[in-house]
Amino acid sequence: MKKLSKTKCTFYILGILILAFGIALTIQSQLGTSPFDALLVGLSKTAGLTVGSWEIIIAFILIFCNSFLKRQRPEFLGLLTSFITGISVDLWLFLLNHLITPELWYSKLVCFGVGLIVMGLGTAIYLHTHFAPIPVDHLTLIIQELTNMSMQFSRTVIYLFFLMSAIIFNGPIGIGTVITLCLGGAILNYFMQIIQSLESHTSLSNQ
Repeated sequence: MKKLSKTKCTFYILGILILAFGIALTIQSQLGTSPFDALLVGLSKTAGLTVGSWEIIIAFILIFCNSFLKRQRPEFLGLLTSFITGISVDLWLFLLNHLITPELWYSKLVCFGVGLIVMGLGTAIYLHTHFAPIPVDHLTLIIQELTNMSMQFSRTVIYLFFLMSAIIFNGPIGIGTVITLCLGGAILNYFMQIIQSLESHTSLSNQ
C-alpha cells in the first residue's frame, strides 16, 4: 500500500473536506448540481439511502470499470476516499440545512458559484497527493491518459455520461448542471496547474 507523509496526509484529508463542502453547497443552492452529484441525489430520492451512501456504492461499481479500462487489478483503496467523501458530504448537508437555505435567485447563484469553485479546489488538492483518488476522479485521469487530451476534456466526457444517468433517476438537473458541464473541467484544470506551479517553485527554492 502506498504510504503518505504527514504533510500529504494533511492535504489529502483537507482536500476531501473542501471537496465535500463544495458538493454540499451546490446541492443546497437548488440550481442543479454536477451530473455525478445529480445522479447521487436522484438515487437518494428514488431508492432511499443518503447521498453519501450512494457515493460509496457508485464508487464500488466504478472501481471495476476502471480496472477494465486499465487492464489491471481493481484498486479498492479508492473506496477509502469515497467513504470519507460520502460521510463528509452527509455531515456538511446536515450542517448547511440549518445554516444556509438560499431562497432568492442571486443567493442561490452565489451559493452554487462558491460551491463549484470550492469543489475544483478540493479535488485538485487531494488529487495532487496521488493517493487513492475517488473512482470517478480516477476515471478522469484514466480517460486523460488514454485519449492524451486535457483534464477539461476528460472531465466533460464523464460529466456528459453522468448527466444522462441523472436524467433517468430524476436528479436535480438545472442551470447549475449546465454551468458545471461548461466550467467544471476548466476550474479543476486551473487549480491543478496552480498547485503544480506552486510545487515547482517550492522545489526550486529548496534546492
